[in-house]
Amino acid sequence: MPISAIIVLSSLAGLVLILAVTIVSIRMYRRHSFLHRLFKRGNDHVHYAFIINPSKPNAKRLKGRIRKYCAEKGLKDITFINTELDKDGRACALQALDDGADVIVAVGGDGTVRTVASALAGTCHAMGIIPIGTGNLFARNLGIPIDDIDSALAVATSHGSRFVDVGRLEMLDSEEDNDAHAFLIIAGTGFDALMIDNTDPTLKKNISWLAYFVSGAQHLFAKKYTGTVTITGADGQTRTQESIVFRTLMAGNCGQIPGLSLMPEASWNDGLLDFEIIDTSGGIIGWANLFGDVLHQTITHKAEQSPLSTNSKVEQLQGLSAEITLDKAAPVQVDGDVLGETSHIRFSVEQEALCVRVPDFPQE
Repeated sequence: MPISAIIVLSSLAGLVLILAVTIVSIRMYRRHSFLHRLFKRGNDHVHYAFIINPSKPNAKRLKGRIRKYCAEKGLKDITFINTELDKDGRACALQALDDGADVIVAVGGDGTVRTVASALAGTCHAMGIIPIGTGNLFARNLGIPIDDIDSALAVATSHGSRFVDVGRLEMLDSEEDNDAHAFLIIAGTGFDALMIDNTDPTLKKNISWLAYFVSGAQHLFAKKYTGTVTITGADGQTRTQESIVFRTLMAGNCGQIPGLSLMPEASWNDGLLDFEIIDTSGGIIGWANLFGDVLHQTITHKAEQSPLSTNSKVEQLQGLSAEITLDKAAPVQVDGDVLGETSHIRFSVEQEALCVRVPDFPQE
């Protein structure tokens, strides 16, 4: 190889190394700055109840870590309550409130966070979050540290809260299920629920949220859904679409997932839900177009389709509530928990109904 080529390649390698070191250094500095400000917050010496999902890896070891952290910070009034098959986060949170807890801390994934939140919504009790789940999407949207237990504990046990909206989903044709199921991220019917319902739990543990894509690939060409959709806008006016055909219909309170923006205009404290009605045609081309739409709105931060789309349709609307009547029953999900099948759904939102411990500043 000529000496000139060696010099060029060496120079390029050096530039890449310098760039990589610079990026890492900037990230380390920003993280150090974030943690420095975080740990300066005053501890809140009240009664904490930690609701833990014992099925999560290292749950037992995590209890010991929480005890140690609280002891070091002088937080002496703490209790632990485990979720069980017949005792979800909501039941545990209600028990904690009956026992006199002031702050309830959900230690788990989005499912545990959602069920704990359903008990605390409408109360003055704050909720902390220690995210140890697969997606931890709600924590990510609020800037709560992921994969850093001590930092998450610092947020959960110190002064600094925000009030966030709580979405509700009701299955109106169910005689057995009369609950208004809470959701903090996204609820939906159709393809998204089908994908979640068929995700392999073992694969989910091994490759995290990527397991959803594996399941989704198996249902790309499932039958579409048809129904009537009525959305009540922020001004109280209703808009009805009849005989609408779609693959999935979602209502979002938060719209960010790792690396992508599903609902770029969704805000967790604006008193509105963001509705997406999605359809594709033309086989795999339509799904490729849909992925392009998501990339487009991720880059532009706008709820709009890519101008290059030809075989996908993404209709995005905001509103206070929505009612959907389907021609046939379809699966529904709230924050990744599948509730079953229904043909009559109502989405609604409770504005700033939940108090959550968050950083006072965005995590950079």
